[in-house]
Amino acid sequence: MAFASRLLARSSKQLYTGQIILQPEHAVSVRSFAKEASPPALKGDETLKSIFFEVKKKFETAMGILRKEKITIDPNDPAVVAQYAKVMKTVREKADLFSESQRIQYPFQTRTQGIPDARTYLLTLKEIRIKRGLTDELGAETMMMDALEKVEKELKKPLMRNDKKGMALLMTEFDKINQKLGIRKEDLPKYEEQLELKISKAQLEELKKDPLEAMETQKKREEFKDEEMVDVKSLDIRNFI
Repeated sequence: MAFASRLLARSSKQLYTGQIILQPEHAVSVRSFAKEASPPALKGDETLKSIFFEVKKKFETAMGILRKEKITIDPNDPAVVAQYAKVMKTVREKADLFSESQRIQYPFQTRTQGIPDARTYLLTLKEIRIKRGLTDELGAETMMMDALEKVEKELKKPLMRNDKKGMALLMTEFDKINQKLGIRKEDLPKYEEQLELKISKAQLEELKKDPLEAMETQKKREEFKDEEMVDVKSLDIRNFI
């Protein structure tokens, strides 16, 4: 069971690019600049019970899928990586779990709710990115701040998130940045798929380490020194759940 729990929890460090905060569906969209309503709050034991049963339901749903699907531990085989990504996608969909891209978006969205002005919003995005150890390899943040400077200079005042006209100007500038970086809205599903495959490969590499280390340790013992190590690819994860 511990192995299964680790299988669900494994995740490599996310690769951050400017597209994460530039995509219209992500942090700088009009939707996310707008203030969102909070879900109704529960009190006392109701909160704890709700959380417990929700987590229990998700875990049991995930386990049910993993007990049926064979996962081969071979991170060097693209077909195996794709199959693993497909299985984990099914787990997320059936158990109502975040995808990796949603996992990246979540802290950005929750931390920025209620921020009234665009400048503080962008600075908060940068702060979250740095704390999470993500990198802005495309230099998107600098371009976004330059765009904000341009819009605020035109408006002759700080840009507030409820300023529809000003936000429209900023979105236009962000669209130009997206175009410059080669990021197209219609390509977003492809970017997410590429991210999922990279993460799936990294997760399989991590999963491969444990049995290899265990076998190496066992081989050092006198009674096992002449035994041939099992090929990790032949292991069936379902046997460990």
